[in-house]
Amino acid sequence: MKMKAAESLMKILEDHGVDVIFGYPGGAVLPIYDAILKNDNIKHVLVRNEQAAPHAASGYAKMKNRPGVCLATSGPGATNLVTGIATAYMDSVPMVAITGQVSTPMIGTDAFQEVDITGITMPITKHNYLVKDAKDLPRIMSEAFHVASTGRPGPVLVDIPRDVADTMIEHPDDLTVNIKGYKPTYKGHNSQIKKIVKALEKAEAPLIMAGGGMQYAGAGDELKEFAERIDAPVVTTLNAISIFPETDKRALGMLGMHGRPAANYAVSHCDLLISLGARFGDRATGSVGKFAKKATIIHIDIDPAEIGKNVRVDVPIVGDVKIILKDLNAAVEQRDHSEWNSKVADWKLEHPMSDQYGNESDLKPQKILELLGDLTRDRAVVTTDVGQHQMWTALHYDFEKERTLITSGGLGTMGYGFPAAIGAQMADPEKLVICVTGDGSFQMSLPEMATAIEHCLPIKIVLMNNSSLSLVKQLQHFQCDRRYSGIDFTANPDFCLLAQAYGVKTFRIEKEEEMEEKLAEALASEGLTLIECIVSDKEMVYPFVPGKKGLDEMVKFEKLK
Repeated sequence: MKMKAAESLMKILEDHGVDVIFGYPGGAVLPIYDAILKNDNIKHVLVRNEQAAPHAASGYAKMKNRPGVCLATSGPGATNLVTGIATAYMDSVPMVAITGQVSTPMIGTDAFQEVDITGITMPITKHNYLVKDAKDLPRIMSEAFHVASTGRPGPVLVDIPRDVADTMIEHPDDLTVNIKGYKPTYKGHNSQIKKIVKALEKAEAPLIMAGGGMQYAGAGDELKEFAERIDAPVVTTLNAISIFPETDKRALGMLGMHGRPAANYAVSHCDLLISLGARFGDRATGSVGKFAKKATIIHIDIDPAEIGKNVRVDVPIVGDVKIILKDLNAAVEQRDHSEWNSKVADWKLEHPMSDQYGNESDLKPQKILELLGDLTRDRAVVTTDVGQHQMWTALHYDFEKERTLITSGGLGTMGYGFPAAIGAQMADPEKLVICVTGDGSFQMSLPEMATAIEHCLPIKIVLMNNSSLSLVKQLQHFQCDRRYSGIDFTANPDFCLLAQAYGVKTFRIEKEEEMEEKLAEALASEGLTLIECIVSDKEMVYPFVPGKKGLDEMVKFEKLK
């Protein structure tokens, strides 16, 4: 079948289940937008800034567990995607980013809106392509989806010159992908499985550390069975939150720089640490030299490059964590570690998160997040931006269901949360989607309220407004001897009035006694809704592990006597 390469592109997107593209048009992608117009099965979402497109595609991908798609023109359109692509790369999000490029005869001439986007994104993509021959586009697009979604997921960029998109080609019938040298390992090696079984037999204080890779593997059920079978508690990294119910008796919650006390103590005192799909990032480990010093470390990961990269590993195993956990569950006999679990339970009782509130304000953000969890955890997906509100959400919401927290972990990208909520809501229009954000982060993406209104998305935005970049302020408190610089917003807008200008329903909460009633009313309202919470800029996130300290050397809030 003969057609323009841009139309062939649309057919390939359809074949891969794409129903939404998040994008922004321009001259170099006019043929692609013309092809979108002719397609009845793919919806285009016009964002207000290109950076929102990959963030929205990320929220969609995390919700659907398949690649999200974003699209931008050449030059500034392409470079505006870079932060979102890097965010996806750090968190292993499957994504296909399509950029327009100047026509092939003009490449390398510094033509209008020309940038070397494949060169720019080489370090932050799993792979990227510059399509020089139109007949190669169907193969390249099929490879892009295959690479993005197999092995360790990640973003793939395809750069398409305008003349290539406009060229007539024969759309191929067979688009089977076979990339030489790219064969991810899924099945764990039997000899390594046996070593893990032996290590489990010797362990008296085992601990499971679940990482973000568990989410993409969809291994929540296997994790629950494994934890019960080896009778071990579970800690999670930020990106793994919700893979294991935080209301479960074995759940210790997030470990790391702002980890829960029991989680950090358990890592520091376990004799066997089983890491599942985690990369041992610095925010999770604290001082590497002091991390899990008493433990034999088992590292299970689909990416061999991650094993041994950041911490010493005693038993490495490469493969898909879901498949490996199934094999382990079949091989491991039921264990009993009641003494160890009793000790861990005591840590939970001795250091409840309710002791980490602080005492600087009447309306405590931690209590807002706890109440939000009580009202919605059985039915909501929560996205967050980056800042104190992100950590409070991770520590106090208590997630129960798999894949219900969507956040930026590795890159820590402000402005991520609201576009990600748009992507999540587009992926599941019937779901309650809540975006928890701060006044700093929200101002990086608030024009996307127009995008949400345009598509009738009933997202609930919970805005923590303290007129400050307070997570930076907290770092300055501990690291700069309380010398605060560049963190005060002295000219914040009236967020409720601003939202109303977009047609958004608004609520403002200023006192604890009105928190429950207004929050419940706002959550029950129809359409896009802003819930502004006025909180103190003196509140801090506790616990907190200072630099160069071990996880068990965390600073906890101590109430005034």
